Amino acid sequence: MNAATIGKKQQKTRIIACGMIAREVLAINEQLGTDSYDLQCLPAEYHHFPVKIAPAMDKAIIQARKEGYENVIVGYADCGTGGELDKICEKHGVERIEGPHCFSFYIGNDEFIKRDGDFTTTFFITDFLARHFESFLIKPLGLDRRPELRDIYFSNYTHALYLAQSKDEELETKAREAAKYLGLEYQYLFTGLGDLEKTLLQFPQKV
Repeated sequence: MNAATIGKKQQKTRIIACGMIAREVLAINEQLGTDSYDLQCLPAEYHHFPVKIAPAMDKAIIQARKEGYENVIVGYADCGTGGELDKICEKHGVERIEGPHCFSFYIGNDEFIKRDGDFTTTFFITDFLARHFESFLIKPLGLDRRPELRDIYFSNYTHALYLAQSKDEELETKAREAAKYLGLEYQYLFTGLGDLEKTLLQFPQKV
């Protein structure tokens, strides 16, 4: 997903986010009712290549400053960057969403820490992944061409937990089908927007 823009530029607040959470950020912006954020998304497929996130974020923040955005928030958790994203945040004096990854901030970071041992063999499904399971997981992993790879890639998982951001029967059906395809026990947890909502609702008060 390329840049998507919401709100008015004179607000001077940009959130540079993972394309996987674009819908959720837009929903939060609607809650605020003030067009608080101008949203730019980095490609969702960086989820598969976290080494690309920090360099891309560095460039995106520099570009945002050039465009006159005084306030920038990073719409990522660490997301597998091994602390590299934090270095970029420190370099530019910006904040990111707390937590190791989106699954944690959807569950709630405090709750995730308490239950971390419960998730050792868990494969997480979000609304985004339920919606784009074939294009975002099956095809990139080559499972459409070599289905036998499924048992290699997912041998360490025992169940698939659908972290639902919305109460949508169609998405729940897709998540259940995804779990079945992967040969994993299906579980469901409605999280809503979790700490993502809390962070983005609070951020306009800081700037």
